[in-house]
Amino acid sequence: MSKPIVAIVGRPNVGKSTLFNALAGENISIIKDTPGVTRDRIYAEVDWSGYQFTLIDTGGIEPESDDVILKQMREQAQIAIETADVILFMTDVRSGLVDADGKVADMLRKSGKPIVLCVNAVDHFLKQNLDVYEFYELGLGDPVAISAVNKQGLGDLLDEVTQYFEEGDFDMEESPDPKIAVVGKPNVGKSSLVNKLLGEDRVIVSDVAGTTRDAIDTAVSWHGRNYIFIDTAGLRRKSRVKEDLERYTVIRTVGAVERADVVVLVIDAVEGVTEQDAKIAGIAHDRGKGIVIAVNKWDAYPDKDTMSTKKFEAKVRQILSYLSYAEVVFISAQTGQRLNKLFYTINMVLENQNRRIPTGVLNEIMTEAVALQQPPSDKGKRLKIYYMTQVSVAPPTFVIFVNDKKLMHFSYVRYLENQIRQSFAFKGTALKFIIRERSERGGQTTIEEKYK
Repeated sequence: MSKPIVAIVGRPNVGKSTLFNALAGENISIIKDTPGVTRDRIYAEVDWSGYQFTLIDTGGIEPESDDVILKQMREQAQIAIETADVILFMTDVRSGLVDADGKVADMLRKSGKPIVLCVNAVDHFLKQNLDVYEFYELGLGDPVAISAVNKQGLGDLLDEVTQYFEEGDFDMEESPDPKIAVVGKPNVGKSSLVNKLLGEDRVIVSDVAGTTRDAIDTAVSWHGRNYIFIDTAGLRRKSRVKEDLERYTVIRTVGAVERADVVVLVIDAVEGVTEQDAKIAGIAHDRGKGIVIAVNKWDAYPDKDTMSTKKFEAKVRQILSYLSYAEVVFISAQTGQRLNKLFYTINMVLENQNRRIPTGVLNEIMTEAVALQQPPSDKGKRLKIYYMTQVSVAPPTFVIFVNDKKLMHFSYVRYLENQIRQSFAFKGTALKFIIRERSERGGQTTIEEKYK
């Protein structure tokens, strides 16, 4: 089941990004906790009272502005509105109810989506309550008074948002067929690829980036197995607003990736790997999805020789270093070159995403790994590993029980991951590790002692 998507929309400078960071619990725009992943993000995972959802920040809406950047921000916000399950409409008590708020409200009403109205910068409710009441004129129900800066009223706001999760149809039963999201920058051949797989021009293909306006589900059958391919929307390219262009891509990609089992990242062979490719790939990586990197337009790659694929793949892995597990396939959507290999690779990734390793086998591998490289220590205290077990799939998730979580350095987790991959490959899928502490009381043995 995909998580609900909540979009924060409103005029410029009403505090949308401040609210976004407050709800996300961190300043998303400066986080760099995964090497190689660009973290200038406008989406975050939020957990409130047992509900989990994806929060999207947007640029401000200026309904009638002719400024090119504000036009792009308006278009970006419209995409977010179309993608979202619930819309969080933000206004500002300091400027009061202005004409632009009414026009934004009219735009939101046309979407037919649930709307939660909040009034920001209410630092003293008793003094400002009359100012809040004027927002009833928008006809969007009770406004929720908040102060994003001071983090006041956020609980009431989230309660209003999550009430629609119960009433919404987020638990709707979807097709059991594996879902493959085709993502990438504009004009890299995503729609052409889906059309070639279909054998018909079902998705409009054009040289103008932005032809595809919505994520489109397409049923494809190959060798008796059915798949649902999700073709994500392209964007209208305008060189003056590069940041907003990347925001459009993120908004479209988040929803498609949430629903997918495997993500096919399409890269233009002629253009090469770019920073925007890294951002798009980071969304799938963060969510633990199976990943296949499809290098498209390989038939048009200039000056090919016997080493071209190896050199190009090395460049891909250098830039997307955090995707060392991803499979790389060289294809041509136009000619159909190597599309059979793409399907074989997708099937392999699906199998690896759902692979389970018996606990006994896992702990044998752990024993050998610990013998080869002793766990780290700090101030005379050494990390002890008691036990390891797999608790879920898609992605394969492992729990490791230790004496002290603080001693489990990320580099040693990476070492253990590499040992598991050497034994079982797990090509195309991320592995997730959860570290749990257990007391040494009760004669508990370490993994080395248990499997001597």
